[in-house]
Amino acid sequence: MNRRKIRSLLVFGVILTLFSACQASKKEESQSDTIKQSTLDEKQAQMIFALPTHCLTIEYPNKMGQVLGSAQDLKGPKALRPVFYGCFDWHSSVHGYWSIVRLLKEYPNLDADGKIRKVLSQHITKENLAVEIAFFNDANNQSFERTYGWAWLFKLQQELMSWDDADAKVWASVLQPLVDLLSERTQVYLSKLVYPIRTGQHDNTAFSLTLMFEYAKAVGDNPLLNAIKTNAARFYQEDKNCDLAYEPSGYDFLSPCLEEAYLMSKVLDKQEYRHWLLNFMPILFEKDIHKLEPAIVSDRTDGKLVHLDGLNFSRANCLYGISHVLPELRGELIPLGNKHMAFSLKNISNDDYMGSHWLGTFALLALSNQ
Repeated sequence: MNRRKIRSLLVFGVILTLFSACQASKKEESQSDTIKQSTLDEKQAQMIFALPTHCLTIEYPNKMGQVLGSAQDLKGPKALRPVFYGCFDWHSSVHGYWSIVRLLKEYPNLDADGKIRKVLSQHITKENLAVEIAFFNDANNQSFERTYGWAWLFKLQQELMSWDDADAKVWASVLQPLVDLLSERTQVYLSKLVYPIRTGQHDNTAFSLTLMFEYAKAVGDNPLLNAIKTNAARFYQEDKNCDLAYEPSGYDFLSPCLEEAYLMSKVLDKQEYRHWLLNFMPILFEKDIHKLEPAIVSDRTDGKLVHLDGLNFSRANCLYGISHVLPELRGELIPLGNKHMAFSLKNISNDDYMGSHWLGTFALLALSNQ
């Protein structure tokens, strides 16, 4: 073989090697793109921000949820709960505030004219909070919104306390007495709760404990933090083989299996958690997990059926959270989370109040879990 042919073959070989490397790099980039977590952009922020700000002062319709001790208790939402009376019910009002605070921290121009700050300052006052505390101290309502609404109050307080903002500092200071009261009640309640509540709706123990854990860890509420760690281990440490095939139930907006798995990712150290999760949800380590389909909503004007859009968001939140702790699962869990986000995110609108008063919060919770 002459030198010219040898040189040509060498050049061809170099070109082929470079081409293969380029194609491999493109393939890796493409695969990397598929496991990028959905993130919040300004357009989505504007859309989500509009939902709770729209209903902050909408008193009716309202699901009150309290126990009446006498005819004197027959008062309207604003009279009973002057801080959190809008957005259909107490817990939705609370997590609507969380959504607003979370978004204002990142996108301050959403309230460029200060109208929303003014509303919050009018609502979150010492005088109004005294009325709220009196309601929670009423003998008939000491367990009101336990533990779901309490958990969202803690999450709101965590967001306020982490914001270097003059108004936020005032609001956090005003709310702290109620937060402290409910922190103490949570610790007592957990010590008496023999079994966790495993439903796919508000009562789900794992979901509330996850939000409470994040608050307690962030602000240094060690008695609450230790109570959550101790009781989460007691409730869930021996659980095995949670089967997603039995989910969802018709009104679920939480996944009992995934919420428990996500909570334990916070309570256990990484190696212990991996071992626990292999026993609790082995499917998360299998390729078949990608077959988990988003839940279908047949009627978004039905306040219960629309819960399933929320399930898609909360599933995504859990999948993202678990993948942070166990990066080897990112390749499966993040695309699956993105699939659930995309399925329901396009359905969020202010067209029907049954969904608009709360769904934005669950979308934001997942989108913020980066």
